[in-house]
Amino acid sequence: MLHVLIAPNAFKHSLNARQVAEAIHAGFSQSRLNCRTTLFPIGDGGDGTCKLLHGKLGGKLVTTVVSGPLGKPIEASYSLVEEEKTAIIEMAEASGIHLIEKEERNPLHASSKGTGELILHALNHAKVDQIILGMGGSATVDGGCGILHALGIRFFDGKGKELDPIPEQLQNVARIDTGKLNKSVLDCDIKILCDVDNRLLGEEGAAYVFGPQKGASPTQLDVLDKFLYQLNDIVLQTTGKNMADVVSGGTAGGAAAGMYALANAQLVNGITYFLQKTDFEGILKTADWLITGEGSLDEQTLSGKAPAGVALLAKQHGIPVIGIAGRVPLAPSSLLLSLFDVLLPISHEAMSLEEALDNTEKNLYRTAQALGNLLSFSNKSV
Repeated sequence: MLHVLIAPNAFKHSLNARQVAEAIHAGFSQSRLNCRTTLFPIGDGGDGTCKLLHGKLGGKLVTTVVSGPLGKPIEASYSLVEEEKTAIIEMAEASGIHLIEKEERNPLHASSKGTGELILHALNHAKVDQIILGMGGSATVDGGCGILHALGIRFFDGKGKELDPIPEQLQNVARIDTGKLNKSVLDCDIKILCDVDNRLLGEEGAAYVFGPQKGASPTQLDVLDKFLYQLNDIVLQTTGKNMADVVSGGTAGGAAAGMYALANAQLVNGITYFLQKTDFEGILKTADWLITGEGSLDEQTLSGKAPAGVALLAKQHGIPVIGIAGRVPLAPSSLLLSLFDVLLPISHEAMSLEEALDNTEKNLYRTAQALGNLLSFSNKSV
């Protein structure tokens, strides 16, 4: 019997990866294709990745009260796995953009401090010696200063006044004091799962690329980028580490770069790490077809996104790959086509983006059903 492995990423602003996989599975189950399916939703460091790891690794959930992105107390959770020696922390749990009403979003006032409080809570757990940090879905462009503040680092202006860890104040930073950094941080193996390769500064950096998604105006983008330049200069003077040189340092509004420079965190390719940690390859080897996808399959997919990661692995094993997305390019590049044997958009009639997002589940179901019917003819001919 044909074995179809269904391994999609989330469809942003619509369905999480598990929901996408279930919709595709439902479509195949109503098709004429005689097959068995395995659902293996994937994540690359984006919002929801840590929840998938929690499920795959059988984690124990720990809930505590931390600071939300605008400073209000909220409940947030993290996961303990591997005999409670590893903590899996989702930045969006404490510092996520979904925690702020649209009209209140302003990255000049938002801090990642709550994520640092989650890290500190985990470090106070006696057994934890490794932290896996997923940074997708954050509300912040603070260079990780909020996280670092919670861990003991302090920021001062030119007159010696201590600054709150929000960009509105941090744009005046002149000195960093690392003397009170929690010693457990440097003894811990911290891995940050990155799904983008943007660096910290400039037009392709944390402020200009990700700031608009977090509610920043054009004027605020200039302020945020200038702040990150200033922060980078001071960190370089303090530690000798250049945050601007780090690939993927722009992840989560520069939090990845800040954690790299001041907490010795290691930045890793999110999807590669996820697939290794969950033994995806063991399941993949048994499949005849791989179905993957996300909201948009385009050139950005090739820059560390989950569908490219699983497609590349499938190619190494000679397994054909079908990519399903809300949007695919009219003229896909040769590199994109070298990874995906088939690229399918899921829309079935002209509609607005809002309508498309609302109908994602139905469109995935219909596309998977039609695809299953097509594969059934192919399978018979073989």
